[in-house]
Amino acid sequence: QLACCCGTAACSLCCKCCPKIKQSTSTRFMYALYFILVTIICCVMMSTTVANEMKTHIPFYKQMCKGIQAGEMCEKLVGYSAVYKVCFGMACFFFLFFLFTIKINSSKSCRAYIHNGFWLVKLILLAAMCSGAFFIPDQDTFLNAWRYVGATGGFLFIAIQLILLVEFAHKWNKNWTAGANHKQMWDGLLALVTLILYSVAVAALVLMALFYTRSEGCMYNKVLIGVNGGLCLFVSLVAISPCVQNRQPHSGLLQSGVISCYVMYLTFSALSSKPPET
Repeated sequence: QLACCCGTAACSLCCKCCPKIKQSTSTRFMYALYFILVTIICCVMMSTTVANEMKTHIPFYKQMCKGIQAGEMCEKLVGYSAVYKVCFGMACFFFLFFLFTIKINSSKSCRAYIHNGFWLVKLILLAAMCSGAFFIPDQDTFLNAWRYVGATGGFLFIAIQLILLVEFAHKWNKNWTAGANHKQMWDGLLALVTLILYSVAVAALVLMALFYTRSEGCMYNKVLIGVNGGLCLFVSLVAISPCVQNRQPHSGLLQSGVISCYVMYLTFSALSSKPPET
């Protein structure tokens, strides 16, 4: 375990009773663990309950906040601005290792040894990068610029996710259609799943229209719900159009149903995050 933390040995994770795993698997697990750890810290920072509990139960809280120059009540250590800074440090950490591992062709190379070990050193480096973001001068300019970077990264992330979802649904539809040649049960299952997906999407659209709009005002919400609902309908019509069917015989409503549910989730996420209109 000491070799795992400070050297190039692969982690056995918990104890000797655990089954042995490949070095590549343990490396993926450790990087995912780092990501989850930082995400949990960000969730804690966003919680007003945690911030209030800290003010109540930590002695000399106000003096400590002034001592570390985090504001009178440590407002620089909580809220969305603190999350931006921590995520900036985490993004720098993973981008650094992205550059570090370019063109590694063998797990026996020097860079591969560093990539697959030294987890304690990497944890200290990650903590240093996340902490260092709080000492960046001109915080307002940094936060404004980082918001645009975050929006661009979020857009690319969602686009890649949509492509992967389409690929997944396409293979799903292809496998079940192939199974229908042997048993008609697969046709029924395909129709049932498609019906469930569209029922969820329509129900989500109706509920969002009820809870996030009113007869007067909420124009932004109405436009967002209307445009996304219209695009889901358009995608569904395109999926069964003769032009697409000729080029992709395995295309169908299953793919568009999966995408419609995901788009409704994204729409709900946007509406629930938006401050209420007054």
